[in-house]
Amino acid sequence: MMLKYEIKKVFSRTGGKISLFLLVFLLLLTCYFATSISYVNEKGESENGYRAVQKLRQAKKEWAGLLDDEKLRAVLTENARINAMPEGQAENNVTLSNITYGRKQGFSDISSLISHAFADGFREYDYYKADSLCAEQAGNFYPNRIRLLRDWLYDEAKDQFSETEKTWIIAQYEALETPYIYDYSDGWQQLFEFSPTIIMITMLVLGYLVSGIFSNEFSLKADSVFYSSVYGRNKAVSAKVKAGICITTTLYFIMILLYTVIVLLYLGADSMNHPIQISWKNWKTFYNLTFGQEYLLIVMGGYIGCLFISLLTMFISAKTKSSILAVIVPFILVFLPSFVSFFQSSVVNKILGLLPDRLLQISTAINYFDLYSIGQTVVPAIPILFLLYGILSIALMPVIYLEYKQKQLG
Repeated sequence: MMLKYEIKKVFSRTGGKISLFLLVFLLLLTCYFATSISYVNEKGESENGYRAVQKLRQAKKEWAGLLDDEKLRAVLTENARINAMPEGQAENNVTLSNITYGRKQGFSDISSLISHAFADGFREYDYYKADSLCAEQAGNFYPNRIRLLRDWLYDEAKDQFSETEKTWIIAQYEALETPYIYDYSDGWQQLFEFSPTIIMITMLVLGYLVSGIFSNEFSLKADSVFYSSVYGRNKAVSAKVKAGICITTTLYFIMILLYTVIVLLYLGADSMNHPIQISWKNWKTFYNLTFGQEYLLIVMGGYIGCLFISLLTMFISAKTKSSILAVIVPFILVFLPSFVSFFQSSVVNKILGLLPDRLLQISTAINYFDLYSIGQTVVPAIPILFLLYGILSIALMPVIYLEYKQKQLG
């Protein structure tokens, strides 16, 4: 009964109702951008909408299968054939260029991977690289991924990592099973691309909603009544903690579920069990995951991050008796790292790699080379983030309870 009452208080406020409306609006807006995929037809015209998505999906499906030397040679051969056509030779003609691009849409993902594999350096990317390659070079595709990494680690990045860390990263690259299995994966790629947006929006709204759970009794001058009641300093305080956790958990998973269902139903969930390295955005990552595994990391990382920040917001609220100070906490934790990142140094990077905002954007964090070593043991940042903020979240629950229970009347 007390738990329901605390939850009802949060959403009965005008601010609570507006927050829910804003959350739904931003969810739909994010889904709109996430599902905005275009298809270029044979006339060089862009098509949008669900039919365009299906056409693009079908075009890429024609190149699905084992991404071995034969498939790579076929891509390079087809790319050269299209370039040799009159439309491919035309210069400064947007329509003809679009027609040429449209003919390459089916293997555009593979072409992007080829551009990465045959780049001049690990951090380089030339969109047109595939145009200068011949089919006979296909055999260097997978070896080049490791070669470029090794060259970077022992040249440009030679001072960024210890010898043990360099060996560990190379081993991760070598452990990835090749050849990859390629398939259409735009649904997952778009889902991951906008996942930090939807998670951060949810976190900021949650921060506002839970910021007043503990401070409202003082702002309304009802603290004397609250603490003098029979269960004021035990069950009532416990109900507030539980209310914050329930609101955070329920709203977070509702938002993630709706976002996932809308995007994947519209774009498709193909490639769930395929390696994320078939996406050019994840080509360099040393995390050997499937799209399905990355999705679970994103969901659970976002939840732990939201729960920790919500609990920290509630603690500040209980400590200071101010919802204004408390609601600032999520904004600081989410946006401050972006400003600090301008001061590049090994120490700053190590600190940034362990801040809670990384949990809210796992899809981006998996592409960072954040490593932490103890002796000969190397651990990437993401497992540490899960463990660290999971423990801190659990520890904050009794701390909040005791802080508010022992609060003196002002």
